[in-house]
Amino acid sequence: MTITAQQSLAEVINCLSDYDPNALRVSDAQQVIEQFVQPVQAIEMVAIRDALDRILARDLISSIDVPAHDNSAMDGYAVRAADLTPDAQTQLKVIGTATAGKPLEIELPAECAVRIMTGAVMPHGADTVVVQEITTVQDALVCIPPGQQLGQNRRLRGEDLTRGKPAIKAGKRITPADLGLIASLGIAEVPVRRRLRIAFFSTGDELRSIGETLEPGQIYDSNRYTLHGMLRRLGVELIDMGVIPDRREALEDAMRIAGANADAIISSGGVSVGEADFTREVMGRLGDVAFWTIGMRPGRPMAFGRVGHACYFGLPGNPVAVMITFYFFVRDALLRMMGATRSSLPYLRATSSVPIRKRPGRTEYQRGILSLGSDGTMQVALTGGQGSGVLRSMSEANCIVVLHHDQESISAGDKVDCLPFEGLI
Repeated sequence: MTITAQQSLAEVINCLSDYDPNALRVSDAQQVIEQFVQPVQAIEMVAIRDALDRILARDLISSIDVPAHDNSAMDGYAVRAADLTPDAQTQLKVIGTATAGKPLEIELPAECAVRIMTGAVMPHGADTVVVQEITTVQDALVCIPPGQQLGQNRRLRGEDLTRGKPAIKAGKRITPADLGLIASLGIAEVPVRRRLRIAFFSTGDELRSIGETLEPGQIYDSNRYTLHGMLRRLGVELIDMGVIPDRREALEDAMRIAGANADAIISSGGVSVGEADFTREVMGRLGDVAFWTIGMRPGRPMAFGRVGHACYFGLPGNPVAVMITFYFFVRDALLRMMGATRSSLPYLRATSSVPIRKRPGRTEYQRGILSLGSDGTMQVALTGGQGSGVLRSMSEANCIVVLHHDQESISAGDKVDCLPFEGLI
């Protein structure tokens, strides 16, 4: 289903069956978010060295064949396979040498060979390369053992890239390997989607920024720093709006500014029961926002919708809940807005070394440590206390153990799905 940018959140939600904002499944919340957000349309050209981690806006079409000629994959001897005796040694006359960048412009005669280096163009008529390590040479004759295969150690013209065909598809997040591939086509500038602008802030009168003195009952704001780090990994432009106090006027001003200047807004805190009434009032004036209680742990309260021209993600206030809701709701939405091709987060199956209590009817995310067991299989243990405010346990973990909606308690030795942090956090 194609959702246009003008559709209301209610129209998207109406496509769900059994929608209940007070008991929403994780998968349903993800579906609504995916269908509601839309990619930015603006495209810019950037130098190839600046294209890393950007989202390719258009297919890159190869204007050349890569490689441009049949060439050797190894140092050895270019020969005609028809000249080789299948079950006995063959002697061929060596008539020249081909090196990379200096083709030997000859038609290879029968019962002859050419010394060839890796990357050198294959002489006309040659179809096979015999590696030098298995040959012997004496008096300009090369001795080749039996058992060689037609076409071995030969790279074919266009086997990497074919002229006129897409080299990289639009929506790809450009990797170091892609940079090399683009360079091999002689392309100096790359069309990419413009960077997203993300405004983020924390809410709460108890929060103080680093450098301020803590009074009784006050804490340092950690959520903006975890959000800053997670967003930096996505390569977006950041608008850090600091800590917004618990006042209607302050929240409304922050939302107006963010909605006018950003593609997405992320707040932490202020969406729990009781607190949400305050935020709900402001959102009712400024945007199109739904408030959800999601069947998950941690991270039950969440708000989502649009404020001004920006998508809005209202995350819980507890530090671990902020990270969990970001990775399982916000990250994919931002990648979609960036124009990235959708790809599911890669789960890894591991054996739980401990029992884990779980009741069906909600999705649970436990912090875990993956390791290689003595039997060579992946095992996972929990980091200890799993409270949503225990950020230390997130710091010590290297994965999230995902216990799905209908799953029951886990016994030691059972297999579980894990989301490794490497490449994510």
